[in-house]
Amino acid sequence: MDATRILAQGVFVFLVITYVGAEREPRTILVGDSQGWQAGTNYTQWAIQNSPFHINDTLVFKYPGNSTTLAQSVYLLPNQWSYITCEFRGAKLLGNATEGDGEGFKVELNQLTPYYFASAEGNFYDCIAGLSKFIAVPSTSSGSS
Repeated sequence: MDATRILAQGVFVFLVITYVGAEREPRTILVGDSQGWQAGTNYTQWAIQNSPFHINDTLVFKYPGNSTTLAQSVYLLPNQWSYITCEFRGAKLLGNATEGDGEGFKVELNQLTPYYFASAEGNFYDCIAGLSKFIAVPSTSSGSS
């Protein structure tokens, strides 16, 4: 009986370790879903609906294929203040207004830091209005999302 109990405890510990250590597969997420990355869109709402983001998830910025929508550049802003005030000094251009054509371009969330995304087109109007920008904060928690 003692051997059975030890075996059962060993199996239980193995299952707990396996569950806790289980890695989730990184997701590839199309920003804006089927609408893509375009002017005048509330991406903060989109980010809330698609969170949580996890480390090593990949965001795909793809511009709409129609000519009626203005394509938007994508910048990575350096900090929260830049994000709030739409200050693009020190921002990194990730993709210009043509790089999101076709399959788009990818940004891997490979650091445990907030990612502040925004567009600077139209004299920053969309950014100031709270549109064409969002924050992605990846986590390390495992499990499905």
